[in-house]
Amino acid sequence: MKYERSSALFKDAQKYIPGGVNSPVRAFKSVGGTPIFIKSAKGAYLTDEDGNSYIDYINSWGPMILGHNPSEVLETVTEQLKNGFSFGTPTELETEIAKIITESVPYIDQVRMVNSGTEACMSAIRLARGYTSRNKIIKFEGCYHGHSDSFLIKAGSGLATFGSPSSPGVTPGTTQDTLLAKYNDLESVKILFEQNPEEIAAIILEPVAGNMGCIPPEKIFLEGLRDLCNKHDSLLIFDEVMTGFRLKMGGAQEYFSVKADLITYGKVIGGGMPVGAFAGSHKIMKFLSPEGPVYQAGTLSGNPIAMRAGYTTLSILKDNPSIFHNINNTTRKLSTELSIIFKDFGVPVCVKQCGSMMSLFFTAEDIHNFDDVTRANHEYFNKYFHFMLENGIYLPPSGYETWFISSCILGNEINKTLELTRKFLSKI
Repeated sequence: MKYERSSALFKDAQKYIPGGVNSPVRAFKSVGGTPIFIKSAKGAYLTDEDGNSYIDYINSWGPMILGHNPSEVLETVTEQLKNGFSFGTPTELETEIAKIITESVPYIDQVRMVNSGTEACMSAIRLARGYTSRNKIIKFEGCYHGHSDSFLIKAGSGLATFGSPSSPGVTPGTTQDTLLAKYNDLESVKILFEQNPEEIAAIILEPVAGNMGCIPPEKIFLEGLRDLCNKHDSLLIFDEVMTGFRLKMGGAQEYFSVKADLITYGKVIGGGMPVGAFAGSHKIMKFLSPEGPVYQAGTLSGNPIAMRAGYTTLSILKDNPSIFHNINNTTRKLSTELSIIFKDFGVPVCVKQCGSMMSLFFTAEDIHNFDDVTRANHEYFNKYFHFMLENGIYLPPSGYETWFISSCILGNEINKTLELTRKFLSKI
């Protein structure tokens, strides 16, 4: 493929945008090479500025569960545009999308809309601290909850790509109340509770890790976290920016049958538009302003364009539960077939899959946590990434990221992916 226009655009972008990108992983620093500039997308495919077409396994990092530019969502958003872009006032749409979320997800009564997953997680932590009158939180190595200061400690994803366990500009005072545990390791959490009695406000985690690659929770892990929170009067926060309305309509709580006290959302609930939310029982949410003392605000929260796109997307998912069944099966087929192909060629690989999320790790070891991921052969992944890109498959540009499957990825796309993988392995 030729990338002349993408290369020229990247060179120009570097003059005006730090690193030439507005989110670090887009810069291809992990895999090397020049990032591809996308011009349009439809269904399962992206088209770049040079006219090259790609099967998309990123899907805007999760929200395009219905594929790109679905006609029903496009129609309702176009209609909404005629009524105005932003009002800064309440709208009926905000209540309607809150209704569909609370009716679909167990154990939550109220939702507060924000503008991103970062903002949702930041606000949920503030609410948890205000509700419990405690300061400390537990997060897990490799789990990413946005770029709020208190979360930038071994956060995986883009930070892992750049080899940085935290970030300059984050003060020690900001992070002193953030405690680190190992994902899928209950004992590490128990120790933190023992060392910090009656000080821990909440545990926050991705119920399925997605920012160190896709790593499902072990069976007893989520249940054990719930028990620990009950024992110590702490809150359990599920960061469902990736898993919410993707694993199932009820998210990870329904998928794993584990109750969380607060949930954070992004991605799918905006139908691809910038949006986030956090939700919980009225007992907790009533502490939020203007009803309670915990302050949170945002001029663009509940933006009507994002609300219309999100409401339409969630309505389609609610009315068509087979979508979850189908994309989960598609992802299971892809992950299983890829495992067989790599085994046939004698290449050690660990394929992890949960619902419509999956990742390839080039290692003979099983993957349970962030330390395991760092030991994988990321150079091998980089070669695989560039081969697939050159042949029209757009994978996440880092071995620390998750593949997301949309309902538009069907047999033809899967077969091409498998065929190209065989071709790659035959050339190595």
